[in-house]
Amino acid sequence: MNSDSIQNPPTDRIKLGPNDKPVRPFIMPESLWGKLKVWRFIIYRRIVQLGTLLLFFGSAHWGWKLFDAPILRGNLSSSEFLGFIPLADPFATLQIFFAGHILHKDVLIGAAIVSVIYLLLGARVWCSWICPINMVTDLAGWIRKKLQIKDTFKLRRKLRYVILGLSLIVTWLMGVAAFEWISPISIFHRELIFGIGTGWIAILAIFLFDLFVLKHGWCGHLCPLGAFYSMLGKVAAPLRISFDTPTCTHCVECVLVCPEPQVLDFKLAGGRHMISSSECTNCGRCITVCPEDTLKYSFINIRQKYTSDTSTKQTITPRRTT
Repeated sequence: MNSDSIQNPPTDRIKLGPNDKPVRPFIMPESLWGKLKVWRFIIYRRIVQLGTLLLFFGSAHWGWKLFDAPILRGNLSSSEFLGFIPLADPFATLQIFFAGHILHKDVLIGAAIVSVIYLLLGARVWCSWICPINMVTDLAGWIRKKLQIKDTFKLRRKLRYVILGLSLIVTWLMGVAAFEWISPISIFHRELIFGIGTGWIAILAIFLFDLFVLKHGWCGHLCPLGAFYSMLGKVAAPLRISFDTPTCTHCVECVLVCPEPQVLDFKLAGGRHMISSSECTNCGRCITVCPEDTLKYSFINIRQKYTSDTSTKQTITPRRTT
């Protein structure tokens, strides 16, 4: 074989995307700056997650104040910012309502404030940017990728919606906020802020389940809070991951890293120019591994969300597993 054939391989050996451009794989940069650029959204998410916990901890143990008021007092279900702005988890509020309790005005206002924030940024930003369990499941996912651990069995992602419905039914029947009693999210938060107790067993169970049993098992298949925010996200948020159809070669690098790969419906995204699924967590993983810069955060006219026919959905199957 001569040198010309090596430098210029025949075009029939090069895989082309639907735009007739060569399909390029994602290659991790060698430089530290390049790696940090790829990891930037992971770093931003950890800053937000740990920063939120630190504000709770500092206000509870070190007396952190601003304008002579505690910065953040309470927990992830119900809290108070600067002593006068109520914040309440909408799902916890819904459970209290189903339990038959009268909702205080501050709780309703707090739930409304949180709902508006998530409706603007994408309801499931909670899952990837705030929830402390995300750090546990991401660690399990990173280890299983390094060790190339395969799933033990499969579960349907719709199972989390069944669990959501059951938790509300049990709440109604028993008169208590059922999920809040056993929520590993609340347990993890309390243990980090107020001291480690037996709750670490639940956290360890989630870690081991995600590590050895099912990839993205808890967040992607079981968590009813994630299911609730997916339903809340049916109302279109202006902050979306935009999709530039002409540049996409369908390399599926984004699918391989996405914790909710079903949201990456290329044909639907091409018609709407964005990832429109309410199950997208806006984590940014797909953006940093795209060799063609097809994906990016954008503020989009929400009227675009339903402008194409959903019957044209096309599922892209990854070329390899991780």
